[in-house]
Amino acid sequence: MEQRLTAGMVEIRHVEGSTRSAYNEIYQGVGIRHPDWLWRWLLDLVGASAGMRVLDVACGEGQLLRFAIERGIEAHGVDLSDVALRHALAGAPTAVAVTADGEALPYPDDHFDVVFNLGSLEHYEDPVKGAAEMARVVRPDGVVCLHVPNTFGLRWNVLHAWRTGDVHDDGQPIQRYGTRLQWQRLLADGGLAVERVIGYDEPADWPQSVGQWLALPLHPSRMLIPLTRIMPVDMASIYLFLCRKGTDSAQ
Repeated sequence: MEQRLTAGMVEIRHVEGSTRSAYNEIYQGVGIRHPDWLWRWLLDLVGASAGMRVLDVACGEGQLLRFAIERGIEAHGVDLSDVALRHALAGAPTAVAVTADGEALPYPDDHFDVVFNLGSLEHYEDPVKGAAEMARVVRPDGVVCLHVPNTFGLRWNVLHAWRTGDVHDDGQPIQRYGTRLQWQRLLADGGLAVERVIGYDEPADWPQSVGQWLALPLHPSRMLIPLTRIMPVDMASIYLFLCRKGTDSAQ
């Protein structure tokens, strides 16, 4: 099923070594991070508040865990990389952090108020199974918040293709790009019902310092940032999906 549902998506594979060792190497080096504003915005977007139980699947260095704990939220994170989890626990020592595969979450059904998966599902061996696991562990009235890349994102793939003649390759073991409807069909087959789609681009912040302004010519596509706030969702580099457990989710 995974092969059928990802048909038509752009897929890049680097098959040397294991996936876990590849991510351990990444987190021993430059790591993978999103800007701090993103985590605060996402927690606000889903209404995450004190007393809730939240899971970040593929939590990386634990940025979301740290901001969740600051709000009095019970924060859990799983990641393939034990190196990433060491970073996560250093920044959020009261979080529950478990080395695990997103396609086999070590939690019971209906356990979390909110499940996050940011910039990760596109890297799964079987993203349908990953979606199904998120649908399984979220409560019937809970929210799954995830983001995935758009094949035709203006600031990401389109401009990159214009400059280089090729799709962007971020060097991770597996990378996929899909259209909005391709991703929605995949999520539906995993048991997630999409309620809202938001398009955004990173960084979405306008330069905040002299240094950032001086660096702007090195990244000319950032001049488009003001336009990304009003562009159609299908031109955005990233799709942010807010989902509920579908009525046909496996229990």
